[in-house]
Amino acid sequence: MSAFSPPTVALHGSSDPDAPLVVLLHGRGSHEQEIISLAPRLPEGIAYAAVRAPISEGGGFAWFANRGIGRPVAESLRETMAWFRTWLDGVAPAGRPVVLVGFSGGAAFAGGLVLADPARYAGAAILYGTLPFDAGLPVEPAQLIGTPVFVAQGDADHVIPRELLDHTWSYLLTQSGAAVDAHRDPGGHGLSAVTLDHLATWLHARMSFLVTGPDAPEGEDAVGVRNLPVRAGQRPEVSWAIPQQQLSDNAPRHLQELLFERLTALPDVAAGPSRISVPGARGLTLPDGRGPDAAFLVPQAREFAHLHPGHDGSMHLALPPRLAAEVVSKGWGTPHPWAGSRLGAGFTLVFGPRDEAELEIIVEIASASHRWAAGAATARATS
Repeated sequence: MSAFSPPTVALHGSSDPDAPLVVLLHGRGSHEQEIISLAPRLPEGIAYAAVRAPISEGGGFAWFANRGIGRPVAESLRETMAWFRTWLDGVAPAGRPVVLVGFSGGAAFAGGLVLADPARYAGAAILYGTLPFDAGLPVEPAQLIGTPVFVAQGDADHVIPRELLDHTWSYLLTQSGAAVDAHRDPGGHGLSAVTLDHLATWLHARMSFLVTGPDAPEGEDAVGVRNLPVRAGQRPEVSWAIPQQQLSDNAPRHLQELLFERLTALPDVAAGPSRISVPGARGLTLPDGRGPDAAFLVPQAREFAHLHPGHDGSMHLALPPRLAAEVVSKGWGTPHPWAGSRLGAGFTLVFGPRDEAELEIIVEIASASHRWAAGAATARATS
């Protein structure tokens, strides 16, 4: 990358070389000193680095600031991504968690980096910007499974084309497979105090989760679903705000009741009002469950699953993270927005069954959650 000089970087926060690193990426017409000024309002104990874009006009991080992307810009984007990765790999070798936070054009750059190599990053915040859809990068269904994302947009944003904002919002929330914490602002193209507070909360939760360790205990591969098929048809619409709910293609009521009957017949299951969900949700607990805390939606109550009220018909399950990824990738569910941050990485919404064949598959998925909560993986790992 001889075309670019080493990056100009502004730093804030922890100087510990092993501390989680948040990289702040500015938008068009801005610079690293401006965006690093956000760091004092973000969580402490984290290292922050703001990187100056290498091209000030017509490029840099401003790929989608107010227009689409053409072939020359796409080539420059890939060159800049390689330049950035050279710097990043020097300051954050494998094992050091890195979260990207991009605003406007910086959001497109952050999105391009994550799409190109999702496993490299512990999360990304896409603020008032769009993903680089036409840059020749993979933008596939389930591309971002296991990568928590925070996305914020302004309803009155007239800088970024609305169709690009809508495409970004739709892809992240319905196709990407990411656990997406989403926020909409009634304002325009500017980072509001409310959005900044939401970002700080998301960052704190994600970094706390990383510090305490991933909830993928040894032996989770002992719990799975053999030959899980791909769910037919489009994914149903799911609410982007909390509480997470299935909004379309809902399960018929009689199938919901059959599902409840099948799950309450599993060994040692007790049923009652959910301790974490909306009024009317029915919780399933294993009072003597020997699984890890990650195998429960509410560890204190040993609630491993709950079924939502009849107008919804979906259910939340605690699944081993690898099984959760398979369930999401094959269309049977979607991550909870807080999975991998405030909640376990396998906290998953499973869509309600539309027919008896789907009922059998969902019972199998829920039975795997039950086995994990009962301690099957732990017993297999220690035997």
